[in-house]
Amino acid sequence: MFRQIDQISSILLEAITEAVIIVDNHQKIMEVNNSAVDMFGHSKDDIIGRDFNILLPSNYHKDHTDFFNEFLKDSTRKRMSESKDIYGLKKDGDIIELDIELIPFSIYSRTYVMALIKDISSQIEIERNLMIKSRALESATNGIVITDALKLDNPIIYFNAAFQNITGYSSEEILNHNCRFLYDNDLDQEPLNKLKEAIKEGESCRALLRNYKKDGTLFWNNLFVMPIKDNEGLLTNFIGIHQDITDRINEEQTLQHFATIFDESLNEIHVFDAKTLKFINVNYGGQKNIGYTMDELSNMTPLDILPYLDEAGFNEIVNVLFERNVEKIEIESVHRRKDGSTYPVETHLQLSKIGDREVFVAIILDITERKNYTKKLENKVDERTKQLKVALRKEIELNELKTKFLSLLSHEFKTPLSAILTSALLLSRYQLTEQQENRNKHIRTIIDKAKLLNNILTGFLSIERFEAGNISYQFSNFKISGIVNNVIYNAKMLLKDGQQIKYRENIDDLSLYQDEKIVELILTNLIHNAIKYSPENSSIYVDIEQNEEQTIIKITDTGIGIPEKDQRNIFDLYFRAENVINTEGTGIGLNIVKNHLDSLNGSISFESKEHLGTTFTVSIPNTAKS
Repeated sequence: MFRQIDQISSILLEAITEAVIIVDNHQKIMEVNNSAVDMFGHSKDDIIGRDFNILLPSNYHKDHTDFFNEFLKDSTRKRMSESKDIYGLKKDGDIIELDIELIPFSIYSRTYVMALIKDISSQIEIERNLMIKSRALESATNGIVITDALKLDNPIIYFNAAFQNITGYSSEEILNHNCRFLYDNDLDQEPLNKLKEAIKEGESCRALLRNYKKDGTLFWNNLFVMPIKDNEGLLTNFIGIHQDITDRINEEQTLQHFATIFDESLNEIHVFDAKTLKFINVNYGGQKNIGYTMDELSNMTPLDILPYLDEAGFNEIVNVLFERNVEKIEIESVHRRKDGSTYPVETHLQLSKIGDREVFVAIILDITERKNYTKKLENKVDERTKQLKVALRKEIELNELKTKFLSLLSHEFKTPLSAILTSALLLSRYQLTEQQENRNKHIRTIIDKAKLLNNILTGFLSIERFEAGNISYQFSNFKISGIVNNVIYNAKMLLKDGQQIKYRENIDDLSLYQDEKIVELILTNLIHNAIKYSPENSSIYVDIEQNEEQTIIKITDTGIGIPEKDQRNIFDLYFRAENVINTEGTGIGLNIVKNHLDSLNGSISFESKEHLGTTFTVSIPNTAKS
């Protein structure tokens, strides 16, 4: 008799995740599985042979004995929790709420009862965690809605197909409406008041409500509502999980024997001989997935569906089970179906027994989606890594640019301010009339340096206006000769010894409809640069041509030129070529010139050879577009 009990316990008890306790018709405990040991905290030796009441609080002993005796008379499987709540007593004295299914069976005319036991005291917490993680996935079998807590009346902004199937309402009748349409006029429900208070306080809540489908049919809604808050703690949404339990199918399948477990599992379950490796049984899901019938599989081994593993390799993997080093191993491999297609699997393999016969029990998960997700995740990580590297490089460049700018700003302001301060101090020393020439010299210095500071500030303000998009232009008709003469007149005060500016003088008939001050600024910047970066006794050439649509202005010098490697950055803000680092300048002039020309539909280009000189070419429309 005990051999048969061992047969049952070796496979059923350890393969079932629920706690299983087998008792005889006197409630004497005959066998338990490890799940039961873990649940109640007793060792097998502590409870095998003891009365089942050892696992129940004392105040339930009599009621349970009466129930058990009546159950034996009826001799049909029954769920104890259908009529009342059931509680268990752990070894440490803790009381837990249980869900117990009693299944009678007979062996050699002896009656036994198998109790499938589930600890449901933590079910609510587990369910909540699952719902949070799932985030109302569309594939959920329960109805899921998300409401907007920031809007008046908490309207629905999302629902899944299961919710629509449960309630029968159309999308238009669900979206942007409060869930109260499910109550119809049945508002006298105590759980409803609890739900309203929880929503008001922004708390989670579980409520069993009478709800109504669109056709008026009543259904019992096991509703769980959970608040969602942002990082600042602001309540933004509620998630509602709607479970129609009117015709709820018992989630725990009746486990009468080993084959039942196979057929009802969503995963593949294979049982095969530990010596011959021949299949003994494969559940329905496994047969369907690999495409073989049980008759075909009975003459096959797992090696027939493992294309990348031979018997020696398999034996090496499972040897740890034979040595009892571990109870279970996990293997990732590839299975091949009857039609030749393959799919990745994760196999949980353990050694068990059917009587005296050693067998392998393999629970197999198809991990195709997991592999695909992992690949997508790896690609996404690579993409994000590249983006972060680009962002980091830009951040480094920006910090370097800021440092360079502050250094330039300090230098460009310090030099003219020092000159102004020195000239102001020297002016106080020249009190006599015959010293007027000396006074005039220092006054000119102060004026020149003040103009320089003003130009620098004007440049920075221009950059700020460009970045803010606040640039506006004042268009008018003017003669080109007027601004050329004015720019060259002012530039002559900057000329070095022997420098001269050569330009066409017969341009009185050329005119533009543009912003006169901006055109003057462009010419001033380019001519001043030509003077600054050209040696003494050199010439700067200004050439102006005009056709029907464009005016072309070329400024040529024979100065130090622009190094070839710096030419691509010459119009960048704050950029200065390496051969002018020690020369006065801010690196903003050419950037301002280019920005203005781009805004006016013009262009600027240049040709330069280091140590030979540079030619800048400006093209600007004769008539601006207002």
